[in-house]
Amino acid sequence: MIAKQITVTGRVQGVGFRYYTYKKAHMLGIKGFVRNEPDGSVYIEAVAPNQKLMDIFIDYIKQGPSAARVDNVIVNDIPPANFDSFQIF
Repeated sequence: MIAKQITVTGRVQGVGFRYYTYKKAHMLGIKGFVRNEPDGSVYIEAVAPNQKLMDIFIDYIKQGPSAARVDNVIVNDIPPANFDSFQIF
């Protein structure tokens, strides 16, 4: 299992970014969560069964939905957590 902590900055709140992330995670079988942060960023914890799926997910996040403007995506390795699904908070 591959686990990542992802912080996305730019115009990423109020543009459907969390739902956009949720849909792709569900499609790829990635578990974890996405939430808005008080500083205007979006925070994601994601667990994927392999690196290839995680790379696809991160590339998708870097694009963002059409109304978003992604300025920066910071990705860090974290220990895999035991998530049952992918949730929006």
